[in-house]
Formats: sequence, C-alpha cells, structure tokens
Amino acid sequence: MKDNSQTTVIVGISGGVDSSVAALLLKEQGYHVIGLFMRNWDEEDGQGACKAEEDYSDASEVCHQLGIDHYTVDFTSEYRERVFEGFVADLKRGVTPNPDILCNSEIKFDVFLDKALELGADFLATGHYCRTEVRGGKSCLLRGCDSNKDQSYFLHAVSHEKLAKALFPVGHLPKPEVRALAEKNGLVTASKRDSTGICFIGKRNFKEFISQYIPTEKGDLVTPEGQIVGQHDGIAFYTIGQRKGLGIGGEGDAWFVVDKDIAKNHVVVVQGGEHPALYGKELEATDISWVAGEPPELPYRCSAKVRYRQADVPCVIESYEDGVLRVVFDEPVKAITPHQSVVLYDGELCLGGGIIQRAL
Repeated sequence: MKDNSQTTVIVGISGGVDSSVAALLLKEQGYHVIGLFMRNWDEEDGQGACKAEEDYSDASEVCHQLGIDHYTVDFTSEYRERVFEGFVADLKRGVTPNPDILCNSEIKFDVFLDKALELGADFLATGHYCRTEVRGGKSCLLRGCDSNKDQSYFLHAVSHEKLAKALFPVGHLPKPEVRALAEKNGLVTASKRDSTGICFIGKRNFKEFISQYIPTEKGDLVTPEGQIVGQHDGIAFYTIGQRKGLGIGGEGDAWFVVDKDIAKNHVVVVQGGEHPALYGKELEATDISWVAGEPPELPYRCSAKVRYRQADVPCVIESYEDGVLRVVFDEPVKAITPHQSVVLYDGELCLGGGIIQRAL
C-alpha cells in the first residue's frame, strides 16, 4: 500500500457532506489532511444568506471528529471584486451570469489554491463530483461518476496545470454512497441538506436582494411582433427560456422569455414551449477556456451542454477564430442563453468551454 503520510492535502471544508466525506476518505488513505474553511461573503444584512456561521460550526466539528487541524481564510474582498461585481454588471447589461463558474476559476482554484500551496499543501481537495486523470502528460477533467451530481460543467475553466494540484475524492462515488459513508462514520453533516442557488442570495427573495444593487424599472412584456401582453418588474429579473413568474393570464399554452431589448426596456415572450423562437441551431461563444490549454483539431465532433443538468447535445465545433468559438448542433437546442456557459465534452472528457454571446 502506498505511503501517503508525507503528502499534505488541504481540503476545502465547506460544512457540507461532500467535503466532509472528501476529508474522511483522504484521512483513511493515510494523507496528512488539514481542513481549510473559506469565507466568501460578508453577511452585512444579518439575514445569514450563506449560513456562514452554521457552516463554519459544522466544518469545525467534522474536523474535530476526524482529528485533523483546521483553519479559516477570508476571501470576501476577492470574491466581491472578481465574482460579485461582475455578476451585478452582467445583470445591469441584461444578461444572465453564472457566478458558480467564476467562483471555481477565480476563487477556489486560484486564490484558494494559492493559499493552500502557500500553507505547505501538496494538493488541494474539494467535494466536487468530478475526476482527474493524466493523459498525454496533462491532467484532464472527467465527469463525476454520478451523472445526477456531475459538476464538471462548473470546473471547465480550470486549467490542466491547476488540476494537477487538485484532488476530488468523492468524484467516483454516487451521492447516496457519500451520505452513507458520512452516516456510518457519525459525521455531523450526514443528513445536512445540499446547498442550492447562489451562495450570496441563499433563501432570500432574488428580486429583493438584487434590487439593493441594481436600479430596476418596470416595462412591457411583448411578443416578437410588438404586441404588449403584460408587464415585467425589471429586465434583470428575467432570463431566456423562463416560464414561471411572467404573470400573463388568459387561455392557451404557457409563455416563455425568448429575448430582451435593453434599449426599449422590453422582455420578449412567445407562447408555447415548442415555439421556434425558443430554439437555436448554432451559437457563438467567447472567453474560451481549454482544459488542455489548446483546442482540439477543428472541426471536431463532440457534445455540449448550454446549462447545468442538461442532457448532452451532439454537435460540431466548427471554428475558433479571433477568440470566437462557433458550435453547430445536430438538432435545435432550447433556450440558448447569452452569458451562460457552453461546455464541451468528448465522452467523459471535459474539453473546456466559454461564455455564450448569441444563438444563431
């Protein structure tokens, strides 16, 4: 059996069951394990959106149960500057950002990884459901074995150099087994519910929270032909493909958001989930990150997701010129949303991805 006792692994211990079991497994494998709790958000309003104190208490207790040292680092200023400010700026521009992807590339696998290495770690481990494997001398990002929990979508912008310093101890496990391990070992997080939504908003009303940062103005819900069918509360609150919360009455099929006209303060809607305006056959994306550091030889047949938990869609990467990636799908894809991420896969291998600019 390999002697891991001289290898130090710092675990990003979040107070959730996944990072708790990650620490447990590493400890069982003989590594020198240290827990590191990260504060990203200053709960100025006192509503406990991220439950930071509760999470810290649980993280601390898990480390105590496992007999490992633990520390806290504060990245609230970095998070505000590199994640939250961009999130607000995107909403002001009328697009729908994805702060979870930025949090991983800008915080967890950048400043947090740097801090772990500075503290003497050989590796940083997290509770993400994904895997790594060395191929051709580079660390590759693979899907998690539990397809329902796979989080490679959120890590597609992490480079192979940084993945070489990362461990994902639960990536090969199904979620029920992770909970069973936590329960078997009496960890306080065994029955703790998974966190959902955006950390800094938590359980609060999205509109109320965002209204603190973005001036909003009511406007019209209009059809592509210009017919007014209702009113919206502010363009920032709506996203492409949205069905719920539009407040359009009357008979017939449900209404969906298909576009936003910032200049006119209009949200464009259509009726029926199969309306052709909801679908796109191609897209263009920028800010491309290739896990391997370079694109495959193009054109390249693979598959893609334009949102988390979406089933893979067969496609071809047609071109990548002047920083613009063009992807053509075999079949039209519903609700391709500007400023969400398109993430590309070759089987279980995550190739990378980028920020959607427009559907074609």
